[in-house]
Amino acid sequence: MNSSTPFADSASPPTHPAPEVAAKFRYWQTRTLVTTMFGYAAFYFVRKNLSIAMPAMHADLGISKTDLGLFLTLHGLLYGVSRFVNGMWADRANARYFMVAGLLLSVGANVFFGFSSTVLLLGVAWMINGWVQGMGFPPCCRLITHWFPPGQLATKMSIWNTSHSIGAWVAVVFCGYVVGFGWRWCFFAPAMLCTLAAGVIWILLRDTPRSVGLPEIKVSGHSTDDEDKRSADYKDFVRKHVFLNPYIWWISLANFFVYVLRFAVLDWGPTLLKEMKGVSLQHAGWMVAGFEVSGLAGMLLAGWATDRFFRGRGARMCVFCMIGACLAIFAFWKVPTHSTLQSALLLGVAGFFIYGPQALIGITAANLATKRASATAAGFTGLFGYASTVVSGWGLGRLVQTSGWDTALGALIGIGAMGTLMFILAWPAKAHGYGTEE
Repeated sequence: MNSSTPFADSASPPTHPAPEVAAKFRYWQTRTLVTTMFGYAAFYFVRKNLSIAMPAMHADLGISKTDLGLFLTLHGLLYGVSRFVNGMWADRANARYFMVAGLLLSVGANVFFGFSSTVLLLGVAWMINGWVQGMGFPPCCRLITHWFPPGQLATKMSIWNTSHSIGAWVAVVFCGYVVGFGWRWCFFAPAMLCTLAAGVIWILLRDTPRSVGLPEIKVSGHSTDDEDKRSADYKDFVRKHVFLNPYIWWISLANFFVYVLRFAVLDWGPTLLKEMKGVSLQHAGWMVAGFEVSGLAGMLLAGWATDRFFRGRGARMCVFCMIGACLAIFAFWKVPTHSTLQSALLLGVAGFFIYGPQALIGITAANLATKRASATAAGFTGLFGYASTVVSGWGLGRLVQTSGWDTALGALIGIGAMGTLMFILAWPAKAHGYGTEE
């Protein structure tokens, strides 16, 4: 059976579902993919709004770059821990309930932040937001691995991963305009929109195929989906295929470096462009949005190329992406230019290459751990990714404050090189862990 059939996968024997069942399955695959993309993009509205608000908060409240960087670091650390913990919970929970609850809790944290004025209260609000934001990715990962077979995951999850770029892109442009009414509206307005978005997710989203009367995708070497997730056998599987899997460790370490590069632009991009390039906040918002749009194209191409040329081995594609990202950042730093357009183009090229690994790491981890522990594995990689905010948040803020943007950009080149090395070490990893379960 060809790969367009929803039940087909190279790791499993072909099956022949009735035409009406196959059609219904394709409908729910599309609906689940689109709804989770919409839902995760909404999470970004109440998460990446701080980057646009930071320069105005600095002017209004006198908060230093070090303190603003500390907000980013604490938020990221809690998000990383939350995504790991919630990954284990999401493997056992109804994804629909989980995702809606996380978005509404984030709305509440944003409203709290918008009404606060002291460093302490602002920090507490953003830390709370960091934790509840960790409830967004794990249910999506669980859903995608249950609705699509491993042979399609790199392509399909790369499509899903565009939700990161779409959400961040729309958020920074939207907040770039509403900040004119005061920085607090960067939190109040997205909170109102995301309340409506939570209702849309509740109406459209369902859990696994079984919840809508469809059969689960069968993969050879994969045990039943009815297993007790509290059993000793399941815990042993998670320990072996996630926590003792060297390749998941290498790509998790690589994720640390990838996310430093990504967050350096997302969180500090507007400030960097304003101070280093003399760009207005409105134009800086569009330029960071261009970084996201280019990333969208990059992740789609990287996902397709992984399945087409590397047979699902995402780490191999990531090596080439990281080399391209390092070269683009070097050009942005060293090529002399007073052109806003040229700066925007170089930033866009960096985004094109950075977002390939950003998408493929989660896909690679999910495939290696199989759908039995996909959310746990993705949460584990996320723990390292968001630990990076120690560097991209507080660390970068401190470095810029003491040494300037030139030193910071040079440091980012070295960080990109370390990420490349981690992916080289993961080069021998198989495409997936199905057929190796014991």
